[in-house]
Amino acid sequence: MSLFFLTFFEMKLYWVKTNKLIKTLFSKWIWDIPSTEKVVYLSFDDGPTPEVTTWVLEELKKHHFKATFFCIGDNIRKYPDIFKKIISEGHTIGNHTYNHLNGWKTSTQNYIDNTQLCQEIIDENRNYNSDSKIFRPPYGKIKTAQSRALLKLGYKIIMWDVLSADFDRNITEQECLKNVVMNLQPGSIIVFHDSIKAFEKLKYVLPATLQYLQDNNYEAKVL
Repeated sequence: MSLFFLTFFEMKLYWVKTNKLIKTLFSKWIWDIPSTEKVVYLSFDDGPTPEVTTWVLEELKKHHFKATFFCIGDNIRKYPDIFKKIISEGHTIGNHTYNHLNGWKTSTQNYIDNTQLCQEIIDENRNYNSDSKIFRPPYGKIKTAQSRALLKLGYKIIMWDVLSADFDRNITEQECLKNVVMNLQPGSIIVFHDSIKAFEKLKYVLPATLQYLQDNNYEAKVL
């Protein structure tokens, strides 16, 4: 399975619309939450980031939408006030490792330790207790042993079925928007990034996506 994972999945890691075969092979991970209601799950990776995350929060507030933020532990340490603002505005926090590690290039023990370190700083900086632990692997790259260990520790591994590709400098902002609106469906988990690298495209695609969702009577919920 590991060899298959490291060849086949890497070839199409950033499929805009996640392939059904991938969902079947890695069924213990959460790719979407099928629903008959018009609801989607907006998610943001790599924050908190000064200016970017606060801008995202303002855009979400305009449309009364909630989202899930998969935060990097070291960024929480650097910007605790932004992190606390995410929580105070009713959004959910997920774990994105402490140092944005590539699981394929990291030993299993170091990966788990780094994830647990991130979880510690999440728990220290939020003002409520929660037994819920959700995790998204940076780059979508995680080894089978790492996945098994995290599941055993009680984490839910959250992937996606719609990728905006806002980080990709080889596509236009219009293509980025098309990635989202042409592929979302009820229950979709949609990935954006509240990072400096993605901000140029995010400034275009996020307001347009939120308006599209509102115009089409979608609700955005937290994971």
